[in-house]
Amino acid sequence: MLPLWTQSSGSGEQPMQVIHIIKATRISGAERHMLMLLPGLRQQGVDARLLLLTEPDNPMDNMVAEAEAAGIPVDRMVIRGHFNPMLVSRLRRYLKEKQPDVVHTHLIHADTHGILAARLAGVKTIITGRHNDDAFRIQGPVRMLNSLLWRMTSGGIAISHAIERFALEVEGAPRQKLRVVEYGLRYETATPDQLDAARQALRTELNLPSDAIIAGMASRLIEQKGVPYTIDAFARIQADFPDAYLVIAGDGPLRSQLEKQAKEAGIADKAFFLGWRSDMINVMAAYDVLLIPSLWEGFGLVILEAMSRRVPVIASRVSAIPEVVIDGETGILVPPKDVDALADAMRLLLSDRTLRRHMGMVGEDRLETHFSNARMASATIHVYHEFMGVTDEA
Repeated sequence: MLPLWTQSSGSGEQPMQVIHIIKATRISGAERHMLMLLPGLRQQGVDARLLLLTEPDNPMDNMVAEAEAAGIPVDRMVIRGHFNPMLVSRLRRYLKEKQPDVVHTHLIHADTHGILAARLAGVKTIITGRHNDDAFRIQGPVRMLNSLLWRMTSGGIAISHAIERFALEVEGAPRQKLRVVEYGLRYETATPDQLDAARQALRTELNLPSDAIIAGMASRLIEQKGVPYTIDAFARIQADFPDAYLVIAGDGPLRSQLEKQAKEAGIADKAFFLGWRSDMINVMAAYDVLLIPSLWEGFGLVILEAMSRRVPVIASRVSAIPEVVIDGETGILVPPKDVDALADAMRLLLSDRTLRRHMGMVGEDRLETHFSNARMASATIHVYHEFMGVTDEA
């Protein structure tokens, strides 16, 4: 019986080689997933490599640098347009040269080009990753495309049970081909001194009192994230919490509109828009509560990051979020778009420091128990072997 991470060859046992393909335009949820999963796979003996599809004017140097710093071998190919037959040809040649045991594609552009190229290159095991339930995937042509792609794959991995249901019901994924492997976070436990330093650093940066209460967000400023509902809810409670502030870290096309909304709601002096931050984990460590009023969410990796810093969460009860946040234990779940419920949840947590600390500690314990990076990597390898027909060593 072969070890979990090896395949036999004429010259003996060789590490299983897996090439992950993803189109990247920013480092967001799926991209961050790659930056955590692949080092985890490599630590368990898999030769995991990354192929980035990048737009001509956006080479994603920042992601390449992070990947290389994490020990991930990286290659890049330029993608032009939504479908590029020449890219399929280039990918086929690349895969013929590399001869991976597994090709694992992520997101629709990599699926469309990578799955076809892998088939043409004779790759025996092709895995597709499912990361989100974006509304565009419900459209007829996209549903038809995904249905066709599922027929060409060996199997697929959904990052949550909510995404599994979406793939089955909307994309027509064959049930026998789909497995669930939830996100796992690679992190170092923060000491009380580190958390206190992060809290004071952000309050000093924003010129706030050292005991200021911060309800914060960390997200792209797009419709999906539900930021307008946070602004309205905070406006309703701010008079009762004069020492509370709203901090929104992140950027996106709605920023100017949201800043205008905060001004019109009368909380311009209480709301801070930080823009995108490379130190996002330290920013979140300074929050007393993390707000995630999303309209949909494939998983919500930011929730795990908040849990790693013992920050309780107020989030929408949508998609995969209830799989991560235990209502009343690690945070509070509210209906999406429900400003009243969001405001009530803020009142509860902002008024009770002891409850915030308790939920934060329970959240960190849940993270360690259910969402470790090692568990994610091991489960992913198990899926690879299952569809390769390899028996894992006990």
